[in-house]
Amino acid sequence: MIAYNPKDWLSFIFKFHKADTFRQLVQLIAIIGAYTAIVVVIDQHILELTSDSRASKITLMHSLLGFALSMLLVFRTNTAYERWWEGRKLWGALVNCSRNLAVKVHVMVEDKRDREQFRQILVIFPFTLKNHLRKSTLQHENELDVHEFFHDVSQGDHLPVATTKKAYALLEDLRKTKKISGEQLLVLNNEMQQYLEICGACERISNTPIPYSYSVFLKKFIFFYTMTLPIALAPVLSYYAIPIVIFIFYVLASLELIAEEIENPFGTDANDLPLDQICSTIKKNVDGILL
Repeated sequence: MIAYNPKDWLSFIFKFHKADTFRQLVQLIAIIGAYTAIVVVIDQHILELTSDSRASKITLMHSLLGFALSMLLVFRTNTAYERWWEGRKLWGALVNCSRNLAVKVHVMVEDKRDREQFRQILVIFPFTLKNHLRKSTLQHENELDVHEFFHDVSQGDHLPVATTKKAYALLEDLRKTKKISGEQLLVLNNEMQQYLEICGACERISNTPIPYSYSVFLKKFIFFYTMTLPIALAPVLSYYAIPIVIFIFYVLASLELIAEEIENPFGTDANDLPLDQICSTIKKNVDGILL
């Protein structure tokens, strides 16, 4: 996730970064500009059509279609941001759950060995969830012996679920040995239940993209709208139509690119959620409580 100062206007306007949509669209912008220039040359020097011959009707059509396109893009970006914000709330809830459970374990569990096992579980879970959502392998980033922790788990298993199973097994063992009471077990069990609920909600966001037909239709709409725009603007604006068409295409296509990037907030793109930082925060908080 990019850290920035929202009040620094100059950095937004005059600087380009790796997440800027201009870098991704530069080739298409060049093609649209060349196409518009060809249309203008044909219109002005070969056909020699005046603005009264066809521009008014086509401009009216583009005005109507432009309103419809703007509504679709607003819906698209709002839907993508809702997914991004929901993901952020889920990981914020995971931070709170980890703190709450660590505090309750610290108070209810007296044995230091049992506390250490809980600490490992609470620290490892966010890392397993992060890598599960990114479909990558678990690394040694949490400074624990991950391979020893998962020695009884097969390679194809769901690691967040496997981590939670170890927590429930530990809770049951504490109950059987009467290190915690039944009431305390219920309290800790309610906290652990939220872990899998957060995992399931994150998987729902990650595995349910925007419907294919909607995404394809919107891209086609933007393409054909932009490709017909020079025909309407060339008789009226002449060569000024070239930068105007380029700018309109840049704005419309950028909105679609931004929506595509943030609709799955668990990846490694510049505007995705800072999951590495959140995992480190959880580890720091849990270590501070249970160590």
